Amino acid sequence: MIKYKDLVSEFENLKNSKGTLLGGIDPEHAARMKLQNRFSTGLDIAKYTAEIMHQDMKEYDKDPSKYTQSLGCWHGFIAQQKMIANKKYFGTTSKRYIYLSGWMVAALRSEFGPLPDQSMHEKTSVPKLIEEIYTFLRQADAKELNDLFRALQKAEEAGDAAKAKEIEAQIDNFETHVVPIIADIDAGFGNEEATYLLTKQMIEAGAAAIQIENQVSDAKQCGHQAGKVTVPHEDFLAKINAVRYAFLELGVYDGII
Repeated sequence: MIKYKDLVSEFENLKNSKGTLLGGIDPEHAARMKLQNRFSTGLDIAKYTAEIMHQDMKEYDKDPSKYTQSLGCWHGFIAQQKMIANKKYFGTTSKRYIYLSGWMVAALRSEFGPLPDQSMHEKTSVPKLIEEIYTFLRQADAKELNDLFRALQKAEEAGDAAKAKEIEAQIDNFETHVVPIIADIDAGFGNEEATYLLTKQMIEAGAAAIQIENQVSDAKQCGHQAGKVTVPHEDFLAKINAVRYAFLELGVYDGII
């Protein structure tokens, strides 16, 4: 990530080059806002988190003690508080993911009310929740960085150069609350085209990992119950390819299925 002072200089140069156009803008404030909003789109998040997941998988292959934890969430605030707590008590969000479960969405987020895990909830509920979760996680970034910026300004005003340098290092090495989401697409909510379209929405919201089941969509049951009807291998491969095509189309080449 770009260094704080380098970003301030960048905005100072921009202001100088634009003449009176940016006359009332403080380059330092612009730099702070830029750092508080590191991810412009969900695709930025998906590309960033896909890279993290691949690195974590490599580390796990070498040493199974380096496992990851996926924490179930059904609301953006819950996800935010989990990641804030991880940073507070463990000092990092490394190896911590969010698991967006289809049954949680069905039970707690469906407009039809609480439902069993049978893909009866609205298919767009999951991408909407992904977007909501990342909105809350980015808000956690903005809040923590804002506290650091205020502390930096206080140290500079007090003439405490050593303290200012220490806080600036914390800003430059800031660890985001944005972590990978494993998003449950159930059985794809239809044929391979329906799976492809829904996957695109999920990736555009920020998902780098899609979990999909090989059940018949309109007969979908909870994975822990009997009575499941699975699709032929060729049908499931078509859905897997549909998910991969969505990743490739959107430029998330390291997307995980």
